[in-house]
Amino acid sequence: MRILFAGGGTAGHINPALAIAGTVREREPDAAILYVGAKGGMEERLVPKAGFDFKSVTISGFQRKPSWANLKKNVKTVVHLFTSTEEAKRIIKEFQPDVCVGTGGYVSGPVIREAMRLGIPSLIHEQNAFPGVTNKALSKKAAYTMLAVQDAKKYLPSTARCVLTGNPVRPAVIRAEREASRKKLGLDERPLILSFGGSLGARRVNEAVADLLAWSAKEGRFQHIHAYGQWGRWFPDLLKDKGIDLAAHPEMDIREYIDNMPDCLAAADLVICRAGAITLSELQVQGKASILIPSPNVAENHQYHNAMALVNRNAAAILEEKDLTGETLCKLTEDLFHDPETIPTLSANAKKMAITDANERIYKLICEVLGRAPA
Repeated sequence: MRILFAGGGTAGHINPALAIAGTVREREPDAAILYVGAKGGMEERLVPKAGFDFKSVTISGFQRKPSWANLKKNVKTVVHLFTSTEEAKRIIKEFQPDVCVGTGGYVSGPVIREAMRLGIPSLIHEQNAFPGVTNKALSKKAAYTMLAVQDAKKYLPSTARCVLTGNPVRPAVIRAEREASRKKLGLDERPLILSFGGSLGARRVNEAVADLLAWSAKEGRFQHIHAYGQWGRWFPDLLKDKGIDLAAHPEMDIREYIDNMPDCLAAADLVICRAGAITLSELQVQGKASILIPSPNVAENHQYHNAMALVNRNAAAILEEKDLTGETLCKLTEDLFHDPETIPTLSANAKKMAITDANERIYKLICEVLGRAPA
C-alpha cells in the first residue's frame, strides 16, 4: 500500500492522521507512507518526530477580520491557492499513492482536491461536530467522509458518503483504569477534579479555576489536579493572592503541564476543560463527567458544537466563556456534586458515546476503497 496523508495547522488535524498512519504501519509494515503538510506548520516538526516521511506545500488561510494587514495576507493566500495546487500535483505524481486521506486544515484542500482530480481514491476524516470549510468542500467527491460525531452529517452536502468512525484515541487512554491510576497518583477517597485549558493555557479558565480552588480550600472536599499551561505561569502567584498556600494543601496538584494525562483522566470524577474534538473523545472513552468551556477563538465556533453533542445527550455540562466567572464555575461544580446521581449519570452517558476502535474502522475503510481485505 502507498498511502498519502494531508492535514495540519492544529494538533486536532495532525494527531488523527498520525494515529491512522501508525495503524497502517502496524498492520502493513511494508506500506509506503507520506505525510503532506503546510510549510512552517507544527506538522513540519511533529510528523518526522513520529517517524514518517514529510513534504510540505506553501498554504495559508483567509483572515476574516477586515484590516489592511489582513488584506495583504489574503492576497498572499490567493496566490498560495494556485501555487499550492502545483506543489501538490508534483508531490502526488512523484509519490504515486494508491489512496489519500485528508484530516482537515487548509493544507488538505489542495492536496486532496488534486488527488481526486488525478483519479486517486480519497477519504477525509472530520474530527468535529461542525465540519470545517475544507472538509465540507471535499466531502462532495470523497470516497468516504469519516465522522467522529454523527451530528456532523447534517452540516454536510447530501451527496457526502458519511460513515461514523469516531476519533482515534491513544491506546494509553483506553487502557488506563480508575483504581490503579488513583493509587499511582496517591489519591484518597475524596472526589478528584481535573482541570486544564490546553498546553498553552487559557487565561479565563485559569482565573475561574483559581476561584474554584479558593472555594474548595475552605472545606477540603475535593482533590484537584490543575494544569495552567505555558502562558499561565502567573497562576501560582494568583493563588497566593487568594490566600492559598499550596504547601498547606496537599490535595492540590498544580502544574504547568500534565504529562501523565491517561492516569489523571482515569482517576478523575469531574473534568473541567475546553471542547477540542480529541479531548472529548478521550472523555468519552474514559466515561468522565465534565464541565466544558468551549473556546470562542476557533474557526466557526466548532468547540461549541462539539460540546453540545455531549450536552444534548446528558453527557456533559456546558459553561460558555461569556458566562464564565469564578462564581459560576463554583456554583455549577456544587450543583453537579449536590445530587449523588448526577456525576454517575453524566459519566455513563459519556461512555455510551465512546468509539474505541476508530483506527480499525478507518483502516478497514481504506482497504475497502482499495478493493482488498485488511492485512
